[in-house]
Amino acid sequence: MSPRKPRFSGVIPPVVTPLTPDGEIDAASLERLVEFLIEAGVSGLFALGSSGEAVFLTDARRDKALEVVVRAAAGRVPVLAGCIETTTGRVIERAEIARKLGADAVVVTAPFYARIHPVEVDRHFRAVRAAVDLPLLAYDVPVSVHTKLTADLVLSLAADGVVDGLKDSSGDDVGFRQVVLRAAGLAGFSALTGHEVVVDAMMLAGADGAVPGLANVDPHGYVRLLRACADGRWADAKAEQDRLTRLFRIVEAASPATAGGSTRGVGAFKTALALRGVIGHAAVAAPMRELTADEGRAVAAHLEEAGLL
Repeated sequence: MSPRKPRFSGVIPPVVTPLTPDGEIDAASLERLVEFLIEAGVSGLFALGSSGEAVFLTDARRDKALEVVVRAAAGRVPVLAGCIETTTGRVIERAEIARKLGADAVVVTAPFYARIHPVEVDRHFRAVRAAVDLPLLAYDVPVSVHTKLTADLVLSLAADGVVDGLKDSSGDDVGFRQVVLRAAGLAGFSALTGHEVVVDAMMLAGADGAVPGLANVDPHGYVRLLRACADGRWADAKAEQDRLTRLFRIVEAASPATAGGSTRGVGAFKTALALRGVIGHAAVAAPMRELTADEGRAVAAHLEEAGLL
Protein backbone atom coordinates (compact mmCIF):
# COMPACT_ATOMS: atom_id res chain seq x y z
CA MET A 1 0.00 0.00 0.00
CA SER A 2 1.11 3.55 -0.63
CA PRO A 3 3.05 5.19 2.24
CA ARG A 4 0.43 7.93 2.24
CA LYS A 5 -2.15 5.36 3.50
CA PRO A 6 -4.98 6.05 1.05
CA ARG A 7 -8.52 6.17 2.36
CA PHE A 8 -9.74 4.04 -0.57
CA SER A 9 -7.75 1.31 -2.30
CA GLY A 10 -8.04 -2.09 -3.98
CA VAL A 11 -10.73 -3.08 -6.45
CA ILE A 12 -13.77 -0.76 -6.39
CA PRO A 13 -16.10 -1.79 -9.23
CA PRO A 14 -18.31 0.91 -10.78
CA VAL A 15 -21.47 -1.10 -10.18
CA VAL A 16 -23.84 -1.54 -13.10
CA THR A 17 -27.51 -0.80 -12.39
CA PRO A 18 -29.68 -3.80 -13.35
CA LEU A 19 -33.00 -2.78 -14.87
CA THR A 20 -36.25 -4.54 -15.61
CA PRO A 21 -37.39 -4.59 -19.26
CA ASP A 22 -39.65 -1.60 -18.51
CA GLY A 23 -36.75 0.45 -17.14
CA GLU A 24 -37.29 0.16 -13.39
CA ILE A 25 -34.52 -0.71 -10.93
CA ASP A 26 -34.21 -4.50 -10.60
CA ALA A 27 -33.53 -4.51 -6.87
CA ALA A 28 -33.20 -8.29 -6.56
CA SER A 29 -30.57 -8.43 -9.32
CA LEU A 30 -28.71 -5.47 -7.84
CA GLU A 31 -28.62 -7.17 -4.44
CA ARG A 32 -27.22 -10.34 -6.06
CA LEU A 33 -24.61 -8.29 -7.90
CA VAL A 34 -23.47 -6.61 -4.68
CA GLU A 35 -23.13 -10.01 -3.00
CA PHE A 36 -21.23 -11.36 -6.03
CA LEU A 37 -18.77 -8.47 -5.88
CA ILE A 38 -18.25 -8.52 -2.12
CA GLU A 39 -17.83 -12.30 -2.11
CA ALA A 40 -15.09 -11.88 -4.70
CA GLY A 41 -13.15 -9.69 -2.27
CA VAL A 42 -13.61 -6.18 -3.65
CA SER A 43 -12.64 -3.27 -1.41
CA GLY A 44 -15.52 -0.93 -2.16
CA LEU A 45 -18.43 -0.21 -4.48
CA PHE A 46 -18.85 2.80 -6.75
CA ALA A 47 -22.56 3.28 -7.37
CA LEU A 48 -24.04 5.61 -10.00
CA GLY A 49 -20.96 6.05 -12.13
CA SER A 50 -20.74 5.82 -15.90
CA SER A 51 -21.14 2.03 -15.82
CA GLY A 52 -24.09 2.56 -13.47
CA GLU A 53 -25.90 4.61 -16.15
CA ALA A 54 -26.25 7.49 -13.69
CA VAL A 55 -26.93 10.17 -16.30
CA PHE A 56 -29.57 7.98 -17.98
CA LEU A 57 -31.63 7.42 -14.83
CA THR A 58 -34.31 9.60 -13.29
CA ASP A 59 -33.63 11.01 -9.83
CA ALA A 60 -36.03 8.51 -8.28
CA ARG A 61 -34.26 5.59 -9.94
CA ARG A 62 -30.87 6.88 -8.92
CA ASP A 63 -32.08 7.17 -5.33
CA LYS A 64 -33.48 3.64 -5.45
CA ALA A 65 -30.28 2.17 -6.89
CA LEU A 66 -28.09 3.82 -4.27
CA GLU A 67 -30.45 2.81 -1.47
CA VAL A 68 -30.25 -0.83 -2.61
CA VAL A 69 -26.44 -0.82 -2.90
CA VAL A 70 -25.97 0.74 0.55
CA ARG A 71 -28.43 -1.66 2.15
CA ALA A 72 -26.94 -4.72 0.45
CA ALA A 73 -23.36 -3.71 1.28
CA ALA A 74 -24.42 -3.40 4.93
CA GLY A 75 -21.21 -1.65 5.93
CA ARG A 76 -18.95 -4.48 4.76
CA VAL A 77 -17.22 -2.24 2.21
CA PRO A 78 -17.48 1.52 1.62
CA VAL A 79 -19.98 2.79 -0.95
CA LEU A 80 -18.89 5.67 -3.15
CA ALA A 81 -21.77 7.52 -4.79
CA GLY A 82 -21.49 9.21 -8.14
CA CYS A 83 -22.95 12.72 -8.06
CA ILE A 84 -22.74 13.42 -11.75
CA GLU A 85 -24.66 16.53 -12.73
CA THR A 86 -24.24 19.49 -15.04
CA THR A 87 -23.80 22.27 -12.49
CA THR A 88 -22.57 22.88 -8.96
CA GLY A 89 -25.98 23.32 -7.36
CA ARG A 90 -27.27 20.09 -8.85
CA VAL A 91 -24.19 18.20 -7.70
CA ILE A 92 -24.64 19.50 -4.17
CA GLU A 93 -28.27 18.32 -4.17
CA ARG A 94 -27.21 14.85 -5.30
CA ALA A 95 -24.40 14.76 -2.74
CA GLU A 96 -26.79 15.65 0.08
CA ILE A 97 -29.08 12.82 -1.01
CA ALA A 98 -26.12 10.43 -1.15
CA ARG A 99 -25.17 11.39 2.39
CA LYS A 100 -28.70 10.84 3.65
CA LEU A 101 -28.87 7.44 1.95
CA GLY A 102 -25.68 6.31 3.69
CA ALA A 103 -22.93 6.72 1.10
CA ASP A 104 -19.40 6.82 2.47
CA ALA A 105 -18.00 9.21 -0.16
CA VAL A 106 -19.06 11.11 -3.26
CA VAL A 107 -17.49 11.10 -6.71
CA VAL A 108 -17.81 14.30 -8.74
CA THR A 109 -16.90 15.37 -12.28
CA ALA A 110 -16.27 18.85 -13.60
CA PRO A 111 -19.45 20.69 -14.65
CA PHE A 112 -20.59 19.93 -18.19
CA TYR A 113 -22.86 21.20 -20.96
CA ALA A 114 -22.15 24.80 -19.90
CA ARG A 115 -18.91 26.28 -21.22
CA ILE A 116 -16.61 26.71 -18.24
CA HIS A 117 -13.20 28.12 -17.32
CA PRO A 118 -10.55 26.22 -15.32
CA VAL A 119 -11.02 28.69 -12.47
CA GLU A 120 -14.71 27.76 -12.41
CA VAL A 121 -13.84 24.05 -12.26
CA ASP A 122 -11.70 24.78 -9.21
CA ARG A 123 -14.52 26.81 -7.66
CA HIS A 124 -16.98 23.97 -8.40
CA PHE A 125 -15.06 21.37 -6.40
CA ARG A 126 -14.47 23.75 -3.52
CA ALA A 127 -18.18 24.61 -3.33
CA VAL A 128 -19.22 20.95 -3.30
CA ARG A 129 -16.70 20.11 -0.58
CA ALA A 130 -17.83 23.06 1.56
CA ALA A 131 -21.46 22.00 1.27
CA VAL A 132 -21.23 18.27 1.91
CA ASP A 133 -19.44 16.60 4.81
CA LEU A 134 -18.26 13.48 3.00
CA PRO A 135 -14.96 12.50 1.41
CA LEU A 136 -14.85 13.76 -2.18
CA LEU A 137 -13.13 12.08 -5.11
CA ALA A 138 -12.59 13.97 -8.35
CA TYR A 139 -13.69 11.99 -11.41
CA ASP A 140 -11.62 12.75 -14.50
CA VAL A 141 -13.60 11.60 -17.54
CA PRO A 142 -13.08 14.14 -20.34
CA VAL A 143 -14.64 11.90 -22.99
CA SER A 144 -17.98 12.55 -21.26
CA VAL A 145 -17.67 15.99 -19.66
CA HIS A 146 -15.24 17.56 -22.17
CA THR A 147 -13.00 19.00 -19.47
CA LYS A 148 -9.64 17.50 -18.47
CA LEU A 149 -8.69 17.72 -14.80
CA THR A 150 -5.01 18.62 -14.87
CA ALA A 151 -2.53 17.21 -12.40
CA ASP A 152 -1.90 20.72 -11.11
CA LEU A 153 -5.60 21.26 -10.39
CA VAL A 154 -6.12 17.89 -8.69
CA LEU A 155 -3.03 18.27 -6.53
CA SER A 156 -3.90 21.85 -5.58
CA LEU A 157 -7.37 20.75 -4.49
CA ALA A 158 -5.90 17.79 -2.59
CA ALA A 159 -3.32 19.95 -0.82
CA ASP A 160 -6.14 22.24 0.36
CA GLY A 161 -8.18 19.31 1.67
CA VAL A 162 -10.87 19.69 -0.99
CA VAL A 163 -10.52 16.33 -2.74
CA ASP A 164 -9.55 13.08 -1.11
CA GLY A 165 -8.63 11.25 -4.28
CA LEU A 166 -8.86 10.87 -8.03
CA LYS A 167 -10.83 8.38 -10.07
CA ASP A 168 -9.01 8.58 -13.38
CA SER A 169 -10.85 7.58 -16.55
CA SER A 170 -9.09 10.10 -18.75
CA GLY A 171 -6.95 7.66 -20.72
CA ASP A 172 -4.08 10.03 -19.94
CA ASP A 173 -1.76 7.62 -18.21
CA VAL A 174 1.07 10.14 -18.26
CA GLY A 175 -1.06 12.68 -16.39
CA PHE A 176 -2.24 10.04 -13.93
CA ARG A 177 1.33 9.01 -13.20
CA GLN A 178 2.20 12.65 -12.54
CA VAL A 179 -0.59 12.76 -9.95
CA VAL A 180 0.61 9.54 -8.32
CA LEU A 181 4.20 10.73 -8.21
CA ARG A 182 3.47 14.19 -6.89
CA ALA A 183 0.82 13.04 -4.38
CA ALA A 184 3.33 11.00 -2.40
CA GLY A 185 3.21 13.38 0.57
CA LEU A 186 -0.58 13.79 0.68
CA ALA A 187 -1.81 11.65 3.57
CA GLY A 188 -4.99 9.75 2.78
CA PHE A 189 -5.11 10.67 -0.91
CA SER A 190 -6.40 7.84 -3.13
CA ALA A 191 -5.20 7.49 -6.72
CA LEU A 192 -7.53 5.10 -8.54
CA THR A 193 -7.28 4.07 -12.18
CA GLY A 194 -10.36 3.34 -14.25
CA HIS A 195 -8.31 1.92 -17.12
CA GLU A 196 -9.30 -1.77 -17.43
CA VAL A 197 -6.35 -3.01 -19.45
CA VAL A 198 -3.33 -1.37 -17.79
CA VAL A 199 -4.10 -1.86 -14.12
CA ASP A 200 -0.88 -3.81 -13.58
CA ALA A 201 1.17 -0.97 -15.06
CA MET A 202 -0.66 1.69 -13.05
CA MET A 203 -0.21 -0.29 -9.83
CA LEU A 204 3.50 -0.62 -10.59
CA ALA A 205 3.55 3.16 -11.05
CA GLY A 206 2.06 3.61 -7.58
CA ALA A 207 -1.72 3.65 -8.00
CA ASP A 208 -3.74 2.68 -4.94
CA GLY A 209 -6.47 0.76 -6.69
CA ALA A 210 -8.67 0.30 -9.71
CA VAL A 211 -12.26 1.14 -10.65
CA PRO A 212 -12.69 -0.94 -13.82
CA GLY A 213 -16.12 -1.50 -15.33
CA LEU A 214 -15.07 -5.00 -16.33
CA ALA A 215 -14.75 -5.84 -12.63
CA ASN A 216 -18.54 -6.22 -12.60
CA VAL A 217 -18.09 -9.22 -14.89
CA ASP A 218 -14.94 -10.74 -13.38
CA PRO A 219 -14.31 -9.27 -9.92
CA HIS A 220 -12.34 -12.33 -8.87
CA GLY A 221 -9.88 -11.71 -11.69
CA TYR A 222 -9.25 -8.11 -10.70
CA VAL A 223 -8.90 -9.05 -7.04
CA ARG A 224 -6.29 -11.67 -8.00
CA LEU A 225 -4.55 -9.07 -10.15
CA LEU A 226 -4.29 -6.50 -7.36
CA ARG A 227 -3.21 -9.09 -4.82
CA ALA A 228 -0.41 -10.15 -7.17
CA CYS A 229 0.61 -6.50 -7.51
CA ALA A 230 0.57 -6.01 -3.74
CA ASP A 231 2.77 -9.10 -3.31
CA GLY A 232 5.22 -7.97 -5.99
CA ARG A 233 4.35 -10.97 -8.17
CA TRP A 234 4.51 -8.96 -11.35
CA ALA A 235 4.65 -11.91 -13.76
CA ASP A 236 1.44 -13.27 -12.21
CA ALA A 237 -0.09 -9.82 -12.38
CA LYS A 238 0.77 -9.54 -16.07
CA ALA A 239 -0.72 -12.95 -16.81
CA GLU A 240 -3.97 -12.03 -15.07
CA GLN A 241 -4.05 -8.63 -16.76
CA ASP A 242 -3.52 -10.27 -20.15
CA ARG A 243 -6.47 -12.60 -19.53
CA LEU A 244 -8.66 -9.64 -18.50
CA THR A 245 -7.51 -7.64 -21.51
CA ARG A 246 -8.68 -10.45 -23.79
CA LEU A 247 -11.97 -10.55 -21.89
CA PHE A 248 -12.39 -6.79 -22.35
CA ARG A 249 -13.05 -7.49 -26.01
CA ILE A 250 -16.67 -8.08 -25.01
CA VAL A 251 -17.11 -4.32 -25.49
CA GLU A 252 -16.50 -4.88 -29.21
CA ALA A 253 -19.51 -7.19 -29.52
CA ALA A 254 -22.12 -4.51 -30.26
CA SER A 255 -21.99 -3.06 -33.75
CA PRO A 256 -20.54 0.48 -33.79
CA ALA A 257 -22.95 1.22 -36.63
CA THR A 258 -25.90 1.17 -34.23
CA ALA A 259 -24.39 1.46 -30.74
CA GLY A 260 -22.44 4.23 -29.05
CA GLY A 261 -19.69 3.81 -26.52
CA SER A 262 -22.01 3.64 -23.52
CA THR A 263 -24.15 0.95 -25.12
CA ARG A 264 -21.13 -1.08 -26.13
CA GLY A 265 -19.63 -0.96 -22.65
CA VAL A 266 -22.61 -1.14 -20.33
CA GLY A 267 -24.54 -3.38 -22.73
CA ALA A 268 -21.68 -5.85 -22.85
CA PHE A 269 -21.17 -5.86 -19.08
CA LYS A 270 -24.86 -6.46 -18.45
CA THR A 271 -25.09 -9.14 -21.13
CA ALA A 272 -22.13 -10.93 -19.55
CA LEU A 273 -23.64 -10.69 -16.07
CA ALA A 274 -26.94 -12.06 -17.34
CA LEU A 275 -25.13 -14.93 -19.05
CA ARG A 276 -23.30 -15.64 -15.78
CA GLY A 277 -26.64 -15.73 -13.94
CA VAL A 278 -25.85 -12.78 -11.67
CA ILE A 279 -28.55 -10.41 -12.97
CA GLY A 280 -31.94 -11.26 -14.40
CA HIS A 281 -31.94 -9.16 -17.55
CA ALA A 282 -29.50 -7.21 -19.73
CA ALA A 283 -31.82 -4.24 -20.22
CA VAL A 284 -30.22 -0.81 -20.55
CA ALA A 285 -31.70 2.68 -20.21
CA ALA A 286 -32.99 4.58 -23.23
CA PRO A 287 -31.76 5.66 -25.69
CA MET A 288 -29.23 2.83 -25.42
CA ARG A 289 -30.21 -0.56 -26.75
CA GLU A 290 -29.79 -4.08 -25.47
CA LEU A 291 -27.35 -6.31 -27.34
CA THR A 292 -28.82 -8.57 -30.01
CA ALA A 293 -28.76 -12.37 -29.84
CA ASP A 294 -25.78 -12.52 -32.22
CA GLU A 295 -23.93 -9.92 -30.18
CA GLY A 296 -24.73 -11.86 -27.02
CA ARG A 297 -23.18 -14.97 -28.54
CA ALA A 298 -20.00 -13.01 -29.18
CA VAL A 299 -19.94 -11.98 -25.51
CA ALA A 300 -20.51 -15.60 -24.49
CA ALA A 301 -17.55 -16.73 -26.58
CA HIS A 302 -15.24 -14.31 -24.77
CA LEU A 303 -16.60 -15.41 -21.39
CA GLU A 304 -15.96 -19.04 -22.29
CA GLU A 305 -12.41 -18.23 -23.41
CA ALA A 306 -11.82 -16.50 -20.05
CA GLY A 307 -13.12 -19.53 -18.15
CA LEU A 308 -16.24 -17.75 -16.88
CA LEU A 309 -18.93 -19.95 -18.42
